[in-house]
Amino acid sequence: MKDKKLKVSFNSPVVLTFTILCALTLFLDWVTKGYVNTHICSVYRSSWGSPFTYVRLFGHIVGHSSLEHFMGNIMLILVVGPMLEEKYGSSNLIFVILSTALATGVAHLILVPGYALLGASGVVFAFIMLSSFTCIKEKEIPLTFILVAVLYIGSEVYQGLFVESNISNLSHILGGLVGSGLGFVMHRNKMNRY
Repeated sequence: MKDKKLKVSFNSPVVLTFTILCALTLFLDWVTKGYVNTHICSVYRSSWGSPFTYVRLFGHIVGHSSLEHFMGNIMLILVVGPMLEEKYGSSNLIFVILSTALATGVAHLILVPGYALLGASGVVFAFIMLSSFTCIKEKEIPLTFILVAVLYIGSEVYQGLFVESNISNLSHILGGLVGSGLGFVMHRNKMNRY
């Protein structure tokens, strides 16, 4: 009888690559004493003539201010992301991530120009809302989707209005909206799965 050896599989390439990019960015920011986050991975008001402005519109999702910030976002992404990648496909998940980055980055520049935006929390909220579509049936809205929307998005609206913190509730809300919108589109098979 042959021994069956366990092997580690790269089961979710988009989620794992994203995690590696975030970890690498955190390390590079530490090595450069904050240069990477400040100049490449934070969205803030800058000249539209600078190519880094456009890089930051997407790069902000891989930067994190601390190990705790990184762990808080990445743990949720690692829990929810592989299921989403299996259900919707790698290219659709990349589209969700990039759409969330662009939506949160542009909205932040327009609505909150005096503060820098950094981190993957918008992606986390997009994944959370998208995950509630995994069991959806034709002409039904899952109660879990409604509860997740009310609890997560409602909490962010409340905190944005009444709690002063350095957390971007706007990116959480927009991430949730992007995840919800793309969940409806993908459920109706308007996006190819591959």
